[in-house]
Amino acid sequence: MHSSFSKWWSLLLASLLLLAPALELRAQSGKKSSRKRRPRYTVASYGNPTAQDDETGEDAVVRGVAVEALGRFNGSVVVVEADTGRVLTIVNQKQAFSIGFKPCSTIKLAVALGALEEGLITGDTLLRVSRRESVNLTEALAYSNNPFFEILGERMGFEKVSAYARLLGFGELAGYLIENEYPGAFPLEPPANGGVRRLSSYGEEIKVTPLQLAALMAAFANGGALYYLQYPQAEEELAAFKPRVKRHLPIQRWLPELRAGMEAAVLYGTARVATATEEQVLGKTGTCGEERAKLGWFASYGVLPTGKRLAVVVLLRGGSIFSGSKAAEVAQRVYQGLSQHYVLAEGSPSETAAPASTH
Repeated sequence: MHSSFSKWWSLLLASLLLLAPALELRAQSGKKSSRKRRPRYTVASYGNPTAQDDETGEDAVVRGVAVEALGRFNGSVVVVEADTGRVLTIVNQKQAFSIGFKPCSTIKLAVALGALEEGLITGDTLLRVSRRESVNLTEALAYSNNPFFEILGERMGFEKVSAYARLLGFGELAGYLIENEYPGAFPLEPPANGGVRRLSSYGEEIKVTPLQLAALMAAFANGGALYYLQYPQAEEELAAFKPRVKRHLPIQRWLPELRAGMEAAVLYGTARVATATEEQVLGKTGTCGEERAKLGWFASYGVLPTGKRLAVVVLLRGGSIFSGSKAAEVAQRVYQGLSQHYVLAEGSPSETAAPASTH
């Protein structure tokens, strides 16, 4: 009996030894398969973003600063006067005037507004986002906490999230008679991938343009006036320019909470690279992937030392080097460059438009 057991044990060991190489090969194959599932970004990160731009009618100094700030990055920069809606420059017009891109985490501003207005949260409400962590709205915006906004989106439901996003300008033209502008897109039902939760954290199945986010940031800066963006490109158009309000957003009550989160993002959160400025800058980053490209958004507004308020939106599109933080770096250089030139205080063309009253 002992001899039989020893023989059986020897056969078992021999079998395991024979199987070992196959098991190791399978494990290696599994690792390779895992690597293949990672996103492969094929869109170039560098190029000549101004190659097809038409500079006619643009503020030359503002454009020069924005072009220098963007450098060779495959991206676009839009700068808008927050108190008039006048577009001062659009760098990489081909990208800015496209059908739109996934908004990534910039959609969280709409979700936050909806949750505040619906009474689901206040600025101090803590939501449990993991077994050991609870955060409030300021921290959630600062660090772009996905579970926080997925919880809010699920509690509000698709219809309400959609209503607040559309109220803020998603899914409609931002400009007034701007040639080649697209309205982006907004789904008519919850996305197949992740439903309203994914829509509320990543902007799944939404298409947004830099112009739409620039108009929204201008409204956050001026207190709620959502202006039609205007892009005068001839002297007579500039001479006849006057601000046009699309609608007044009911955000005044909640601006302190929303601004606190956007300021925290710049001071210590996902946009903290933009803190090395004398200008007061608030904004929201966004990072995600779409169509074999990584997107990096920074939607912001800032107050220059002259008191002029600008909305600056940066969209980077390319490889893994891009993120919302990288877009914030570009925006930081725009604000710094404009402050150094004091262009808006020294009688630049953009001074021809009288600012609207603050709301």
